[in-house]
Amino acid sequence: MRLNAGPADPAMTGARSPPSPKACSENLVAAHLLKWVHFQQDARGRDVELRYFRDTDRREVDFVVVGEAGPDPPRRMQVGDADVDRSLRYRKERSAKAEAWQVSAGRKDYRTPEGIRVAPAGVLLRTLA
Repeated sequence: MRLNAGPADPAMTGARSPPSPKACSENLVAAHLLKWVHFQQDARGRDVELRYFRDTDRREVDFVVVGEAGPDPPRRMQVGDADVDRSLRYRKERSAKAEAWQVSAGRKDYRTPEGIRVAPAGVLLRTLA
């Protein structure tokens, strides 16, 4: 006699569920930022790095480009048209000269009173020249 166990358990078969739209968008931006950083290092001789910021209060910024003169634009990846992330606001307050972006999955494109740019990923990626 054979028992029908139902659909295969993904944990047992090694199958994975598809990544979330947020993860896909974040990976897209990460890949382009890393490519841009490598271009700056290789072609222009700049001493820049792509980093992740998180402090002891668990405020995090997903992408921070750190250069010779301190941080280049801190960038926070946010999918959807949510309010500007509190962690990005905090970092912008502490490094007012640094450019700050929040990438949105929507079509909104604006700058907050603090100077944080909220825009679709395509707008950010076009600035990486």
